Amino acid sequence: MGRRRRALAVSGLAAAVLLVGVLSLSLGTIPVPATRLPAVLAGHGDPLENLAVLTLRLPRWTTGALVGVALGLAGALFQTTLRNPLASPDILGISGGASVAAVTAMLVFHATGVGVPLAALIGGAVVAAIIGLLSWREGFAGQRFVLIGIAVAFLASGGLSYLITRADVRAAQQALAWTVGSVSDPSWPETGLLAAALVVLVPLALWLAVPLRVLAMGSDAAHGLGVRPVAMTVLATATGVALASVATAVAGPVAFVAFVAAPIARRIVGAGGLQPVASALTGVALVTAADFVAARLGDFQAPVGLVTGVVGAPYLLWLLTRKDGIGA
Repeated sequence: MGRRRRALAVSGLAAAVLLVGVLSLSLGTIPVPATRLPAVLAGHGDPLENLAVLTLRLPRWTTGALVGVALGLAGALFQTTLRNPLASPDILGISGGASVAAVTAMLVFHATGVGVPLAALIGGAVVAAIIGLLSWREGFAGQRFVLIGIAVAFLASGGLSYLITRADVRAAQQALAWTVGSVSDPSWPETGLLAAALVVLVPLALWLAVPLRVLAMGSDAAHGLGVRPVAMTVLATATGVALASVATAVAGPVAFVAFVAAPIARRIVGAGGLQPVASALTGVALVTAADFVAARLGDFQAPVGLVTGVVGAPYLLWLLTRKDGIGA
């Protein structure tokens, strides 16, 4: 019964992702009937349909879907490994560190193109290493890692504010828009960089599901079953950092997706532990649905991070009011 429910849940999530994809590609200033989408995607549409779907909407949806996969898996790995519902890259300052590095590259070194996401990737990795070193006491302690990460997140926020207030008005406006999180103007080279990273990181995250399930039984049981707790914890955390950093490098810090994707996936699937496929699909659904809403808020092209922040903030408040909400 458990496997059947999981299969149905994953199928339902996949159907939701497909539905959002069809709506995102079909609706807009130039409507394209859903029945025409297969022909247009195959390259047989008229010039107006090709412009609307292939040039404007498909790159945006593809980037949003890839960002959703990365953030959904990153949040699931952090929360499962550290056993804390607050363990999420945006809460822990990893996304903030990536943002500081990217904005520094933009405002100080005047970097453009692929240079900005590469700087973000390095920034996220450096911040994660700092948090790991400060929290290490003969192994990772989830509560200590989270508390130090939250402090680092405040430092990153202060650093961002300083950089933006000291910058030229036009440059600051561009940087500020990036720090909210957006997939509205994707670049195929940046999206390709994210896709290439996911080719490596997604199979690794799927493989980690089994040893992390064993690790949840306790260190002694893990040793007895051939799983090295410290090595698995470091590997899972590093994989989550890489996933969050590459997503932030392309789209900026899309708020709360990594934070809420795994809990939503576990509730839908009805099982605990790491649920990588369900978490990834939930992340895709959240990002693409939020971007669908953001693109249609009247004449205002809202960043996707604004919409996900509105959805995620109430969940954070609810979690903090629970007695067991922030337990390690």
